[in-house]
This record gives sequence, structure tokens and C-alpha cells, in this order.
Amino acid sequence: MSTTSRTIHRVVVVMGVAGTGKTTIGPLVAEALGVPYAEGDDFHPEANVAKMSAGIPLDDSDRAPWLDAIGRWAHTRDGLGGVVSSSALKRIYRDRLRAAAPGVVFLHLTGDRALIEERMAARKGHFMPTALLDSQFAALQPLQDDEAGVAVDVSGSPEEITERAVAALRRLVV
Repeated sequence: MSTTSRTIHRVVVVMGVAGTGKTTIGPLVAEALGVPYAEGDDFHPEANVAKMSAGIPLDDSDRAPWLDAIGRWAHTRDGLGGVVSSSALKRIYRDRLRAAAPGVVFLHLTGDRALIEERMAARKGHFMPTALLDSQFAALQPLQDDEAGVAVDVSGSPEEITERAVAALRRLVV
């Protein structure tokens, strides 16, 4: 990768619908920025994983403890930097994360629905079924102008996506 290793000392939340590559791109962005990565799915309570595994979408009350756990992690990384994945589909979820860690910035992974569904169907061992993709797109509220963040298209290789993401984040945070 041709990115430089200059660290960004803010926490980056890699967001987007299921299948956009948060778990693939997040660690690559963290490595390029020289900061630790935390997998957002690891913050889900067992009840949430069971619900999603059964093909039942989470509601806002299900997401609250998950978002709070991610927010606590982001708060501990304030000033040190880090990357964490979280769908953060709705503005209220991002507001909750910002309330816990005001300096977070968002990296919204976006893309063509057909490409995302294809990638989602190809992944192995993940609890989120493709049947929930429609509910993800229905809930998605893209970043608004007053939110610190960037949107990056997920077409191309993981390395290409990471290059675009890191360049956009550096422009945003510098």
C-alpha cells in the first residue's frame, strides 16, 4: 500500500450496511493509520447475535447496549486513535456514538446494492444473513453535512478501497 504511516489520533467508525466490507476494510485502514482496530460485531450482546442469526432485524432498543459498548471503547481511544466497525446506519446511532466520544469521525462504505449482496452471499461463517440486507438499506441514513466523515465507494479491491479511504480521512482530519 502506498499510504504513509502518519497516525490520525481520532477514532474512525467504519460504517455501512452489512456486506460493504467493514470487517475487511477496517483493519486495513487501522494498519495504514498505525492505530488499533476493534471489530464492532464483538461488542454485540449474545441476544443480538442470536436474533440476527435467526434472521430477525435488530431494533433500536437492541442496538443501544451495543452502541454504548462501542462508544466506551471509542472514548478510551480519544486522542490516541483507533478504528472500529459499526453499521451506524441511523443518525441517532451516530449521535449516540458522538455523545460517548465526541471526536469520532465516520468512514461510510457505500456501494451498489447488487455488488454488496454478491459479496455478502460469498462470505462464510457470518451470523448476518443476506435476507436482512433490505432492512439494512431501509434503515440507512447517509452521513449529513454536519457530521464529520467521508463516504467511500466499495468497488474495487480491498487495497484500492483502503487507499481511497485513508486519503479521504487524511484530507478530513488534517
